[in-house]
Amino acid sequence: MVVKSNRDFLFLFEATMTSPNGDPDQENKPRMDYETNTLLVSDARRKRDVRDFIKTKGYQIFVDTLAENKVSMETMFEAVISNFLKNKDKMDKLLNKYTILRELAKAAELVIDDLVQYIMGRKEILKKSKKKSELIKFNNELLTAIIKETLIDIRWFGSAMAVEGLSRTYTGPIQLTWGYSLHPVELVQSSTITSIMNDDNSTFGKKYKVYYALTTHYGTVSKHNAEKTGMTESDLEVFRKALVQGLMSNQTDSKQGQSPLLYLEIVYKPEFDGYLGDLRRFIKVEYEENRPIRNMSDLQVNFEPLNQVLGKIADKYEKVLLWKHPALAEGAINNLPKQVEALDLLEFIPRQM
Repeated sequence: MVVKSNRDFLFLFEATMTSPNGDPDQENKPRMDYETNTLLVSDARRKRDVRDFIKTKGYQIFVDTLAENKVSMETMFEAVISNFLKNKDKMDKLLNKYTILRELAKAAELVIDDLVQYIMGRKEILKKSKKKSELIKFNNELLTAIIKETLIDIRWFGSAMAVEGLSRTYTGPIQLTWGYSLHPVELVQSSTITSIMNDDNSTFGKKYKVYYALTTHYGTVSKHNAEKTGMTESDLEVFRKALVQGLMSNQTDSKQGQSPLLYLEIVYKPEFDGYLGDLRRFIKVEYEENRPIRNMSDLQVNFEPLNQVLGKIADKYEKVLLWKHPALAEGAINNLPKQVEALDLLEFIPRQM
């Protein structure tokens, strides 16, 4: 079922002796707001983790490579369409789901049973057709439907699709902000490393890390954009799990030391068209200013401001979804909403065949 309600969500993770998002313009140092000493993490970093992880589960993604090589959008589209057309069951389901395709095919004087032949030779058919306008409409709808059905990251994040025979722009229903730490962070003072190349020489470089950062992203889910991309509740469930498990699976040298802590989502009523807004405004974090922050116990994290706001909009939302890392110490985060529906975001994601 396509998502029918707006959502606000928070994703909290901690980073210990690591670099969550290096800045290539700053010797790959962790991205920082140096005026406030706040760690920054781009939305692109989070989406990359999600895409990389879901690809290991057999999902096709749009922002990707073919055979480990970067390819043009046209080549990616042709590969997706070709693979889809080889499966007759998929094509039958597509035509049953998108009834407009049958109507447009009829207007373009196309025979439904000949769709494969049409797609493979659509450029030549278009040149000869007396129904060019109708054929172009059918072509756009069919290719868009195939792409939306096949590529989960387009259903999540949208895309600007501009190739021969298709020009569409979709704003993704899932939007993520840049993440930032909820407190000032410190860079590890010594950043010089030695890499031994052979018995005779070695090379010296720099590796920048932060001691500790409790970091959070805020995001939204739009029911209107979900309808346009076809994002379902099942797609959203996969996204939540990939957000958590993707961070855990990114065990490169610079990314080790990151751990997801909490995911919280406010599910609004279908008739409510708004959002509460950036939920990070409703998290209170306290710490001793003159004491180094090295782990979660050096912070006091309080969600009471969020509870108060939720009480004021109780008629606008249906429920609050919550996941906490099993190892998160009791009392590490205080006053979380009590009336919640628990999520299991460590649950295994089946591989797509």
